[in-house]
Amino acid sequence: MLSSVLGTIFASTITTPDIAWSALIPLLVLSGASIFLLTIVSIAPKDLPPSFYATYTGLAALASGIAAIPLWIRVQDDARGPFRTIAGGYSVDGFSLIITFLILLSVLLVACLASEYLAKEGITGPEPYALIMLSASGGIIMAGANDLIVLFLGIEVLSIAAYVLAAMDMRRVQSQEAGMKYFVLGAFASGFLLYGIALIYGATGSTSLAAIRDFLESTELRKDALLLTGLAMALIGLGFKVATVPFHFWTPDVYQGTPTPVVAYMASAVKAAGFAALIRVFYVAFGSYQSDWQPIIYGLAIATLLVGSLMAIVQTDVKRLLAYSSISHAGYILVGFQSGSDNGVVSVSFYLITYAFMVLGSFAVVSIIGSLNSGQTTIDDFEGLSNRRPILAAVFTIFLLGQAGIPLTTGFFAKFYVIEAAVEARSYGLAISAMVTAVIAAFLYLKILIKMWLSDDTGSEPFSRLQARLNIPIRIQVGFVLTISAGFTLIFGVWPQPIVELARNALPIIGFS
Repeated sequence: MLSSVLGTIFASTITTPDIAWSALIPLLVLSGASIFLLTIVSIAPKDLPPSFYATYTGLAALASGIAAIPLWIRVQDDARGPFRTIAGGYSVDGFSLIITFLILLSVLLVACLASEYLAKEGITGPEPYALIMLSASGGIIMAGANDLIVLFLGIEVLSIAAYVLAAMDMRRVQSQEAGMKYFVLGAFASGFLLYGIALIYGATGSTSLAAIRDFLESTELRKDALLLTGLAMALIGLGFKVATVPFHFWTPDVYQGTPTPVVAYMASAVKAAGFAALIRVFYVAFGSYQSDWQPIIYGLAIATLLVGSLMAIVQTDVKRLLAYSSISHAGYILVGFQSGSDNGVVSVSFYLITYAFMVLGSFAVVSIIGSLNSGQTTIDDFEGLSNRRPILAAVFTIFLLGQAGIPLTTGFFAKFYVIEAAVEARSYGLAISAMVTAVIAAFLYLKILIKMWLSDDTGSEPFSRLQARLNIPIRIQVGFVLTISAGFTLIFGVWPQPIVELARNALPIIGFS
């Protein structure tokens, strides 16, 4: 009797959200694989080889991606379409799935890079791989977040794991410094974001992005200072994640001190997740306030383009140069985002996809040179590379030309589409700034190309000994990353239409049932 009474009381007072568990399978597979990896290691009778961890991580990412394919088929079906789960807090649409696939691909390729590099650095445990999977799980949450609280939780899962990854190399002071800087500034930015969420809730009465959008479309706020302040603080927090100026100061030091495969993950997956969050919050939820946030994005885009390009020119370390290059590319993505149109979002999606392959390939080359030069990644270390490793130099040239926006590479179309979106939005000054900085960026990539192709100086070390040291064969896993990245950059640099169509089918949607 008592149990039936208690059951009746709880049934009438406690409600649980409807959960479509099929929508969460990719996320559960990846995060569950991370936890299971640590469990395996804790009960294993002896240490497992580093290749096991890399293979396990790659297979987990692959399994998660396969689990997401039925979701993609469903959301592209007009009869069913996108849907929400967890009381509307998580969206499954084309945009969230494209970012999910991109993050999982980054995890797969980074796992291929990490095995040999981390072993040479003395990092042989499962921790980096478990943290990468956990961080990627946070990125997937960010991509589909339909609630500001869910978004914040995703950011923290992604960021905390990334902080530890940056400081993973215990033998290098630079890695410890990078992790500390990343953590302190990241916590500061998270505070801004959390305050912004609180102010937005105070102005709209909800943290649901769909509810906020509906509220703003049906209600005209006479006093919107609270809402605008919340938006500004949220922009500061999210701007840190994507390294826009003036929230970029952590990037060069963190990129330089962090293990190179981790930097490759940060430059591809973390950046993609950050821009996914920006689009979710500003373009989708606060689309009716475009006239308020577009001028701010306009200014941030110009500052990010100029600072990233100009500061990259004076760098002598390739990882710092690529860090400022990453900042510059964030500026180009902001150019497309600032337009506030569907074409702008398509251009952003296209840019994120193509940039991920170029930057993963670039850092794969840097990891090879760095591992052979005791971690050194100065421009001089690439001197005469065409004489010593012509194929490696040719592949790196493809990635550099792609990032410079040279025709017949995906980078050309990426820049073209974001500039086209800016012109359609009548942001002519922004489009001109993007074209000017593209010329500046071409110069900085040219510095490396000259060192690789037009210099015969091999430094103080005799050429024969240096050549022998650099003739160590590239492992199959690293060759796989280079082949996939270079092939993608060249093939879709000639035939971009499939990626464009993919991006057009991935517009973010909220408010569906």
